[in-house]
Amino acid sequence: MNGSCAAAAPEELLWGIGEFNAGEWFDCHETMEELWAGEQREVKYLYQGILQVAVALHHWREGNFRGALFLLGSAERLLGRVEPACQGVDTAALAADAGRLREALERLGPERMEALDPALIPRIRMAVIP
Repeated sequence: MNGSCAAAAPEELLWGIGEFNAGEWFDCHETMEELWAGEQREVKYLYQGILQVAVALHHWREGNFRGALFLLGSAERLLGRVEPACQGVDTAALAADAGRLREALERLGPERMEALDPALIPRIRMAVIP
């Protein structure tokens, strides 16, 4: 892998996506941290963005409203720093989904965050290349 968005997704990224989409957000965080740590190229923002959405969802599930909001906002910014499709991941969709989730949580507030519509929980999708 050359560390660029044009490269194919490494096996660890695909594994982390599987964990994310299965709701294993803490495990996804661990997997993505392995990829992100020490990465100096643009693709680090992809890895860190996925990591932060996963941790935000973990915080939401554990009732940490402030932690979830903070990380969703940070993840949106990180994912916006890479190509709309990076290593096969639809990063534009994930960033938009994180934004919708953050806005929904803001509307619900900490006292009603458990009432979040499950349809708003992001899933990582692979980009369709024309």
